[in-house]
Amino acid sequence: MDFTAIQIADYLHGTVEGKKEATVRTFAKIEEAEEGSITFLANPAYEPYIYTTKATIVLVNKDFTAKEAISATLIRVNNAYESIASLLTLYQQSQPKRTGISSLASIAASAQIGEGCYIEPFVCIGENVRIGNNVRLMAHVTLSDNVTIGDDTLIYPNVTVYHDCVIGQRVILHSGAVIGADGFGFAPIEGGYEKIPQIGIVTIEDDVEIGANTCVDRSTMGSTVVKRGVKLDNLVQIAHNVVVGENTVMSAQVGVAGSTKIGQWCMFGGQVGIAGHAMIGDRVNSGAQAGIAGSIPKGNQTVIGSPAIDARRFARANAVFRNLPDMRKDVEELKLQIAALRKQLEQQ
Repeated sequence: MDFTAIQIADYLHGTVEGKKEATVRTFAKIEEAEEGSITFLANPAYEPYIYTTKATIVLVNKDFTAKEAISATLIRVNNAYESIASLLTLYQQSQPKRTGISSLASIAASAQIGEGCYIEPFVCIGENVRIGNNVRLMAHVTLSDNVTIGDDTLIYPNVTVYHDCVIGQRVILHSGAVIGADGFGFAPIEGGYEKIPQIGIVTIEDDVEIGANTCVDRSTMGSTVVKRGVKLDNLVQIAHNVVVGENTVMSAQVGVAGSTKIGQWCMFGGQVGIAGHAMIGDRVNSGAQAGIAGSIPKGNQTVIGSPAIDARRFARANAVFRNLPDMRKDVEELKLQIAALRKQLEQQ
């Protein structure tokens, strides 16, 4: 479907500079765009491409000032990045949605399935599963007994949701995610380890997105909880009895050990590790590969390093670390000078 610049500008509450009737039919990156596509400029590092792009329309921030002539039609908006995201969402929602249940799906007679659902071949749905309206289950999804799935949830191929777990509305689970596997609970005994039964569940609240091959373990008792609006990247590990606060985001390979409680609006870079039984306050940001060894109850701060410390202290410490070779040389020279002075004193 084609859209004109003026139609797009009206939707985004922006203004057009150039051909108001310029037409686009697809999206593209600014450096790869061809005629008939729309792109955006949000990162100043990509500004050189706006002067050479073949895109028909480019979204830019209202305060963007061009240094050279631009052949594309511009649409000025408050935030180009948010605007392109809004258009992509609109485009995705406009795609036709399939409905129906494949005859190759295995569905227990006691399962309850809402209206408008789409279930692909080889989906396995256990006893007493409850599925809301407009849920989409892709091939080889397994929902074990007593699982609950909220309205408008999308579950990609090869996802497994263990028994009794609860998934909210508008949740997205990407391929290979495992919800509700046993927490890592073992008691050391003579000659080995005794497994501690994990009899709790996992609760995924509304509007959560969980990446490919991410695992959220069931609790020993009670529930592991991923609260509303959380976004977990691929290969994230959430251990038993963890609570992840609302709108917190985690990049790839973050690992959260058992019984840790994380506040709202936190951000964790790739490969951050968080020790068990920690309390993390609201709006704590952590740089990549940080090792959070204990609680950070005071929110609104950024940490980095292992063990993680305040980012400003880390920067100062890192500056010292970079200078250690020169400092060592200076210390060795001072030691020689002190030795020479002592020798002079002894000879007097």
